[in-house]
Amino acid sequence: MPTPPRSPRPRPRPAGRPRPAQPGVRAAGNERSAQPARKARKARKAPAARTARTARARRRNGRPRWGMRVATTLSVLVLGAGGIGHAIVTSLDTGIGRVDPFKDMKNRPDGGHGMNILLVGTDGRDKITKEERQKYRLGGAPCRCTDTIMLVHVSEDRERASIVSLPRDSYAELPAHTDATSGDKHGPHPVKLNAAYSEGGPHLTVRTVESMTGVKINHYLEVDFTSFMKTVDSLGGVEICTAKPLKDSHTGLDLDAGTHKLDGGQALQYVRSRYLDGSSDLGRMQRQQRFMAALINQATSSGVLLNPVKFRGVTSTMLDSVRADKGFGTEEMLALGKAMRDFTPASSEFTSVPVAERGFPVKGIGSTLKWDPVKSGKLFRALREDKPLTPSAPGGGRGPQGPKQPPASAVEVSPQQIRVQVYNATRQDGLGQRVDGALRGTGFNTTRAPLNHTGPEVSRTQVLFDPRWDRSAKSLATALPGCELRPVPRQGATLKVMAGTDYKTVRPVRAEDVHQGEFGAVTGDQVVCP
Repeated sequence: MPTPPRSPRPRPRPAGRPRPAQPGVRAAGNERSAQPARKARKARKAPAARTARTARARRRNGRPRWGMRVATTLSVLVLGAGGIGHAIVTSLDTGIGRVDPFKDMKNRPDGGHGMNILLVGTDGRDKITKEERQKYRLGGAPCRCTDTIMLVHVSEDRERASIVSLPRDSYAELPAHTDATSGDKHGPHPVKLNAAYSEGGPHLTVRTVESMTGVKINHYLEVDFTSFMKTVDSLGGVEICTAKPLKDSHTGLDLDAGTHKLDGGQALQYVRSRYLDGSSDLGRMQRQQRFMAALINQATSSGVLLNPVKFRGVTSTMLDSVRADKGFGTEEMLALGKAMRDFTPASSEFTSVPVAERGFPVKGIGSTLKWDPVKSGKLFRALREDKPLTPSAPGGGRGPQGPKQPPASAVEVSPQQIRVQVYNATRQDGLGQRVDGALRGTGFNTTRAPLNHTGPEVSRTQVLFDPRWDRSAKSLATALPGCELRPVPRQGATLKVMAGTDYKTVRPVRAEDVHQGEFGAVTGDQVVCP
């Protein structure tokens, strides 16, 4: 990616000399101050016209426009900030901690297309107050370790972001290195992925991830607990919805089913919880992905990316405890944010590395997660080739949009996982086909072959289910307002719908664990609150 142009540094102004008016802006009570601006505009007119013609020619020739987009968006930022644009850029730069994760790296993967950012969440509990540690269950000694590892791919046209979670318990083989803490030299050896940071910091983490994925990392971004909490608070909180109660005694998370506005501390509890059910770290990664989608939704819907002053406030808060590589400066971040200003949750897509074996034992390390070599290989190849991971993501061949659908109700079990047989239990011709099509349209796995009920006509629509599949039955009942749930022991996994005379419509539903496409990915709009 071309290096974004830097704004010229203003020359120092001698003491006592009045500050000149901004070009093109008339000073109050001073008609003469506008004269130099008019001359300057006239002098710049011809070069500006040539620049515009050159830009149009480049677009016609199909050359990348990213360099021009950066220049344009930075100019908009400077002008829109009312004269403080340059101060924004320079002041934010001082708040970023710098690391050099790419020093002396050799035999790296090919660059591919787009931008790849390794996003690492670290412990950092030593920077949180004693009261906050007690309130949010952050006891224990701080550790030099990673709590979250994500590979973020930004498409070359800056219209899509693909976020892939890398389980911290993934089986990994570290290359030869020197331990960052003890100074001891180590040969290649197996570990859990998060141990790469403990033994060799950002440098070894990048080396290990590149070795495992074949994806070249362009930038490194490290966020700790403090930065995370402050960023959420600076956005005014983030809205999360859940179809079932969430309670984890380890983190203190305690949420009823429904929609909740989480502040920074509560958000930290939400993304750290891994003892809510049997899904452990994999379930936690899904919640982290849902949270990131909600964070994007909050940032884009609140106008932060379009308001230079708000953007500066949120960015400076986030960068206060962030570390990044030397090439990922604030100008690059600001330009990237402005280029992605039309982002919505639908512009983002989320998935986790496909796992072939859970609980893969490694002597001296314990239970690990072994990646599926075939599926993960396809996933990372898609990132290198800048291809979307979901059919509905930008660039994924999405067709024309139909009429706007009503908000989907949250359910616990994904409709794609529920097998349904529809029966027409009335004398209305074609009712079974209508109900089957409507259920299939909201994601249910129907038989596509509705049957006629041979018994008496049913006035109230019924859902017949085996009690072992009661959670699936509740999800299906949500899609059929006013229906009656009838347990039928030993019916099996297929649920039956008796469409009655009261049937009117199927309500759209959506699950928190919905997966689609070859990589089980979801777009952000599928997991944010309706």
